[in-house]
Amino acid sequence: MVDKMASVGRMLLRRRVLDCSGEETRFARCLSTLDLVALGVGSTLGAGVYVLAGEVAREKAGPAIVLCFLVAALSSMLAGLCYAEFGARVPKTGSAYLYSYVTVGEIWAFITGWNLILSYVIGTASVARAWSSTFDNLIEQKISSFFKSFMAMKVPGNVLAEYPDLFALVLILLLTGLLAFGVSESALVNKIFTGINLVVLGFVIMSGFVKGNTANWNLTLDNFINDTNVTSPEKVENSFGNGGFAPFGFSGVLSGAATCFYAFVGFDCIATTSEEAKNPMRSIPVGIVASLLICFFAYFGVSAALTLMMPYYKLNTQSPLPEAFSYVGWAPARYIVAAGSLCALSTSLLGSMFPMPRVIYAMAEDGLLFRALSSMNKRTKTPLLATMVSGFVAALMAFLFDLAALVDLMSIGTLLAYSLVAVCVLILRYQPGTLNSSSQNEKLVELVGGEKVAVSGDSGDEYGPDSEDHIPREKFSAKLLLVPSRDVPTKMSGTIVYATTAVISVLITLLCVVLAVNLDELMVGQPIWVTVCIVLALLCFFCVIIIWRQPESKEALTFKVPLLPWLPLFSVFVNIYLMMQLDLATWCRFAVWMGIGFLIYFFYGIWNSTEALNSNQRKYISSPKNKSPIYLGGDESEVEGISP
Repeated sequence: MVDKMASVGRMLLRRRVLDCSGEETRFARCLSTLDLVALGVGSTLGAGVYVLAGEVAREKAGPAIVLCFLVAALSSMLAGLCYAEFGARVPKTGSAYLYSYVTVGEIWAFITGWNLILSYVIGTASVARAWSSTFDNLIEQKISSFFKSFMAMKVPGNVLAEYPDLFALVLILLLTGLLAFGVSESALVNKIFTGINLVVLGFVIMSGFVKGNTANWNLTLDNFINDTNVTSPEKVENSFGNGGFAPFGFSGVLSGAATCFYAFVGFDCIATTSEEAKNPMRSIPVGIVASLLICFFAYFGVSAALTLMMPYYKLNTQSPLPEAFSYVGWAPARYIVAAGSLCALSTSLLGSMFPMPRVIYAMAEDGLLFRALSSMNKRTKTPLLATMVSGFVAALMAFLFDLAALVDLMSIGTLLAYSLVAVCVLILRYQPGTLNSSSQNEKLVELVGGEKVAVSGDSGDEYGPDSEDHIPREKFSAKLLLVPSRDVPTKMSGTIVYATTAVISVLITLLCVVLAVNLDELMVGQPIWVTVCIVLALLCFFCVIIIWRQPESKEALTFKVPLLPWLPLFSVFVNIYLMMQLDLATWCRFAVWMGIGFLIYFFYGIWNSTEALNSNQRKYISSPKNKSPIYLGGDESEVEGISP
């Protein structure tokens, strides 16, 4: 029984062996660094910039919204840096799914990939509906009025939409055709729309600084009463706060920052282009960091311009920019804003649709989803079936469903992916060996009479003359937690980091649950919850010290996350805390989606995965004549598992 459970555990946690020295990619390598930056900016800088700034400034932060975007940008940059390092490590398509597969195991990879698919499908459908709604508003609701009159769907439960959105359906199908036609054509369209969007935002920012008034950043109670004739203390507190730059205080800034964090979601689509970028090792890190910086300056500039143009308590939460231009006497500028908004929605839609078939393709190629979905069109070099299937599902959702209740599900998938990528970066930086074998000197061994024989040349500190292959296997002792035996990673030091990272992930999750559920009790200083938080924080700190004391890999990469282990762990904390802010209904829907996913995995994926097939083939290697090199990436378990 114990052996069976151990065998199942090994199957769930088996990691993908990454060999980049084989056949060339089946995709077309045609994307430059500029294409990736445009893809990241277009996907991230969606219609939120035209709406979100007004909503957060009006209800949560006032002029201090610029600080909200600064805090949100710094938090997003933590996740962005982790993605950037993996982009430099793994030149393969699959994004967070693949990163999890090569580091923490198959079951975590499937969970990540399955939730990314959900995020992209809901994101695509919701953005398509937003595009349709924005266009409908421009033509005075003629589209919605027609469908409500002739095709109304009055179904109880708020599951289906009020009317089938034919416009959103056609829009998604058109973009699906564009993506299936070729990646270079899609990138060109994206660059055009992103350029128009940035020009419009530049106009908004310059207009704000020309027509703005710095007095709007230092408003007093007298200003509010004179403008609104409201004197009720309750209404004053809700609408005006305390006035000044941060009228709703520090808590308002933090609450606004949590909302603004989602404005930076989308840059991870760059990580799915590893096999389509001309120079992925360089382009992906540069693309991620550059797109986040551009988005931050755009959000910062628009929010500053908006709060300078008119008092924050007068902002319209639905269409703040047209109202602001009307307030300063530039009403015709609303048409420029509308054009920019439609371009932003178009690029955001393309950014949601672009990575979706690539994640499906990567999972299907590995056998975790049905392998037919990994078919590649030889002429366009795009995953044609995955593109068509994902586009059809998203189009159907946009056509029929009310997506308001499902949008929060996007957050779980995205934040889970961010957390796992940060954990993977942390683990890999303390492991012996390398991941890829095309740009780094890999560790290869041959099976010769059941003994390990190195066949690659010098590969740096890990595999030099002092390699752990030439020293006795270490035994664990408590001393190794704080005083490692060597100044380069060993299998034991890597195992310590792996286990400690698992422990601190659980501790951070518990701490976030306590903070989310009992925040009011903590604010008033209830001893029991304060004590629980202090104990959990101290345990987390001790785990951080253990990881920090372990030797770090000296592997040369084009980009590395700085400030290990602090930065990835802080990223994990931010992501998990935001996940804990989601309501119970969202977690119930998440459980249903995961139930469907586990049915697919345990009845199909676990038995048909490429790693399962490879491990079955290895069992038959018993003759010294079968001398095929096996890449280990610093993990000798494969050799030990097949030695006679």
